[in-house]
Amino acid sequence: MSSLIALLGRCDVPVDGVEDYCTFLGQALAPRNRQLKKVSVEWFDAGWARALRRLWRASKEWRGTWVALQYTALAWSRRGFPLGALVVLAVLRLRGARCAVVFHEPYSQMEGSRWIDRMRGACQDWVIRRLYYRAERSIFTEPLNRVGWVAQNDPKAVFIPIGANIPEPQTHSRTRPANNGAAKTVAVFCLSSPPMRQGEVKDICSAVRFAVASCGRIRIVFLGRETADAQGEIVRNLEGVAVEVLNLGLRAVEEISDTLAEADAMLCVRGPLYPRRGSALAGVACGLPIVGYEGAAAGTPLEEAGIALVPYKDSKALGAALARVLTDDGFRAELRKRSRSAHEKHFCWSIIARQYAESLGSVPPEKPP
Repeated sequence: MSSLIALLGRCDVPVDGVEDYCTFLGQALAPRNRQLKKVSVEWFDAGWARALRRLWRASKEWRGTWVALQYTALAWSRRGFPLGALVVLAVLRLRGARCAVVFHEPYSQMEGSRWIDRMRGACQDWVIRRLYYRAERSIFTEPLNRVGWVAQNDPKAVFIPIGANIPEPQTHSRTRPANNGAAKTVAVFCLSSPPMRQGEVKDICSAVRFAVASCGRIRIVFLGRETADAQGEIVRNLEGVAVEVLNLGLRAVEEISDTLAEADAMLCVRGPLYPRRGSALAGVACGLPIVGYEGAAAGTPLEEAGIALVPYKDSKALGAALARVLTDDGFRAELRKRSRSAHEKHFCWSIIARQYAESLGSVPPEKPP
C-alpha cells in the first residue's frame, strides 16, 4: 500500500475544516490501496525551533514519499505572515520527499487599508507563489481559471474540489405534500465569528420574516460552529415572528448529516457562495436546495448544484427565493435532484480520491542532481 502524508499546521478549534478534509480523504483513499497519514507540525504549542527539529526527525523515512502540505495562512503563522510554510517545505525537500501543496487558500485572505494589512496580504501572496514554484505538484481547491496567477497550461497544477465535512447521509430529505400542514424546515449550518456573525444573523432572520408571510409555518434549525453563541441575537431578530427555532449548536457529524437530510432547504449567507464553502457542500451532499448570495459560484462545479442565488446582501430577494423553494414543490424537487447529481459528479469523496490517485500517480519522480 502506497503512502501519502498530509502535513498540517496549527488546527482551528473547536473544529478544523482542513483536518476534517484530510480525514475524509484518507477514508476514501483506503479502498484505492493508498494510506493517508496525518502529521502535525506543532509549532504553535512547541515553538518553531522544536517543531522543526521534530519534523526533521519524523521525515527521515519520507524519501520518495508524497507529502501534501495543507496551506492556509493561519495554519502556519500566528498573525498571518506564513513564512514558516516555506521553511517546512525546505525541510521536506532536503529529506527527499515528493512535495505537494494543497492550496485551501490560493490567494491572500487580507483586506483593509491599514499598512499592516497590506503587508500581510503581500506576504501571503509571495509565500503562496514560492510554495507553488517549489512544489512538485500543486493542488487547488477551486478551478484554475479563477486563480489568475497560475498558468493554465502548467502540468503540475491541478484542480480537485473539496467534499463535504460530514458523512454522506443514509437517506435524503423527503418530499412532503404541500397541503399536509407540516412546517417546512430551513437549516443553517455554521455561522462566522463576530463581527460578521451579527450581519449573517440579521440576513437570515430578514429572509425568514419575508418567507413566513408566504409559507406560513417555518421551522429553522441552527447547527454547527458559532450558532450556540448566536442564540441571543437570533431570538432578538425573530421576536414577534411566528417561526419555530431550534438551535442545536455543535453536534457529532453523523447527527449533522441526519439533521440536514431531513431539512427542506438550506440558507447559506456567509458571503457569496463559493466552491470552498464546506458548510454549503454539506448541504449539497444531503441533497438540499441552497439559498444564498451570488457572485462566486459561476463557472465552478458548484453552479451545477441545486442553488437559488440572489444579489449580495439583498435580503428581500433572499426571502423571496427562500419562499419559492419552500412553496413550489416542483422547483424544490428539481433543486434537490441537481444537488444530488452535482455531489455524485464532483464532490463525492470517492471521486475526489480518484483524482488524487491519478494526479499524484502521474508525476514521475524528479531525477537526483
